[in-house]
Amino acid sequence: MWPGLKRFLQRHGLRFRDPALVEEAVTHASYRAVAPDVAYNERLEFLGDAVLDLVVGEWLFRRFPRLGPRDLTRYRAALVDRDQLAAFARAVHLQEALRLSPSAARLGEAGQRRILADAFEALVGALYLDQGLDAVRDFVFPLVEAAFPQVRARLEENFKGRLQEWSQEQGLGVPHYEVVEQKGAQHDPWFRVQVRVGKQVMGEGTGHSRKEAEQQAARAALQRLGLLEGNEVPKP
Repeated sequence: MWPGLKRFLQRHGLRFRDPALVEEAVTHASYRAVAPDVAYNERLEFLGDAVLDLVVGEWLFRRFPRLGPRDLTRYRAALVDRDQLAAFARAVHLQEALRLSPSAARLGEAGQRRILADAFEALVGALYLDQGLDAVRDFVFPLVEAAFPQVRARLEENFKGRLQEWSQEQGLGVPHYEVVEQKGAQHDPWFRVQVRVGKQVMGEGTGHSRKEAEQQAARAALQRLGLLEGNEVPKP
């Protein structure tokens, strides 16, 4: 076991009964150019992908008992997408443990994100095989808890995009947002906005900026259309 991997395991208090599993998990396929017979992480990545879907889904299910399946699915997808998995990998300094070829180490940001995300999935797969779901939960749950507020904010910012996508699919054109009331001091304004789809007012929202009010109006429209399940808004 190489020094970078030893430091990684010590930092996180991880002790593998079968060290070969974690060595495989952090070995990129490109390393075969250096050591042709080495086991690399693509199979463990496949397994870890499935385990992460289960564990992250369980975290959401328990954390938000009133959230509907549509929103649960959206949040899970955002928490296990490539960029987020790469962020998890960086949060635990997994890059320090990786074994890959010099050419792979020189890849740009997109290539590095892919390598990190794949290695994180593989690590989860190895941990599951070595120690079971409880060990995976102990490792993954704190990462998800810490990341969720930003993930939630990112998804909420897209209410307008989701409404526009639906509206255009229905042949109704682009939603129109109108400020119907504005008050408050210049340094602390307040807006009330309505959104129309076609000729019909579909939602109304308020906020301390026009953008915030428009997002809330789009959210209300999505709820009215049955495209945003559950009444609970997840809190950080």
